[in-house]
Amino acid sequence: MIDTQAAVLTAVGAPLELTVIRVDDPEPHEVRVAVTNVGLCHSDLHYMTGTVPTALPVVVGHEVAGVVEAVGSQVSGLRPGDRVVGALTPSCGRCTNCEAGRSTQCRRLAEIRRRPRPAFQTTDGEPIERLGDVGAFSRHVLMRENSLVKLPDGVPLHVGCLLACCVITGVGAVFRGARVRPGSTVAVIGCGGVGSAIIQGARLAGASAIVAIDLDDARLKAARGYGATHVINGGDGDPVADLHRQLGGGVDYAFEAVGSARTAATALALVRPTGTACLVGIAPGGTELSVPASDFFFEEKRLIGSYMGSGHAREDILQFARLYQQGRLLLDEMVTRVIPFGEINEGFEEMKSGDVTRVVVDLQS
Repeated sequence: MIDTQAAVLTAVGAPLELTVIRVDDPEPHEVRVAVTNVGLCHSDLHYMTGTVPTALPVVVGHEVAGVVEAVGSQVSGLRPGDRVVGALTPSCGRCTNCEAGRSTQCRRLAEIRRRPRPAFQTTDGEPIERLGDVGAFSRHVLMRENSLVKLPDGVPLHVGCLLACCVITGVGAVFRGARVRPGSTVAVIGCGGVGSAIIQGARLAGASAIVAIDLDDARLKAARGYGATHVINGGDGDPVADLHRQLGGGVDYAFEAVGSARTAATALALVRPTGTACLVGIAPGGTELSVPASDFFFEEKRLIGSYMGSGHAREDILQFARLYQQGRLLLDEMVTRVIPFGEINEGFEEMKSGDVTRVVVDLQS
């Protein structure tokens, strides 16, 4: 067991507290990682603000990259010194969904969770929760070997961390979730980190038109750099009518990357008959959708969800890292700022600005 510094959420709505915690030694299939970089994600804010419930105290953070420091007795594929990115969907590798290539929907998560003692503790020995079994806002984390991906040489850790969440979620939703076809038309609602990745995924998939929809002109300007062919400011009028004017009809695929019932309904309204609306953003707990039944019976629209890329996270992260090496996936451009660990609360405040795609924390500074 080692002592390390972490940013701990002790009360909903309160700032994260930088404090010393204790991190356990690795169990047989675990790896202890010295965290170098973590991306700030709106999913973290859901827990920090209470829109999604969590036990307290908790270390949030999940978009993680770092260096292997120690390995458990049964770990064979990683060794100290390896540069790694987290694949945030632990999986058993043997259930029906895992064997079908859908490890993000592993059916045996309860069986593979850590026990018998907590990974994180206070210095007094009290347990501390970890968001997603990660708790990345800690200078050291424990993760299962099959939840880590060795990062190829030439992919810096401060951009590699984006592969762990916003890139795998966004690009994966395009290829694995909705399965966008070349030449099709796409709309993306919400152009933050995940939305920017969806736009890039649509570009890589060969979409003929990519419509970016947001309330902030700065994000819309950035969206063009990621591949958007059209932009709509949703605050200036009816985005559905505006899209129809620009394209002459609905799109084949619409992606919602905000996480609200209103934008989910907009996504369904944007697609043409037989089109697909894909919900990617995490909605607050208790959110319910109300959609017209006629969209499904008469127009044969499809409404689907995509969680963490809808596929095999470890395999996809490695493929996306190669796309970055080839210059086809833009990651450097998505990192707006790299900030020291001590400014993490200020980083979350900065996320509210449209000038920000992703703020990355350097936990070693």
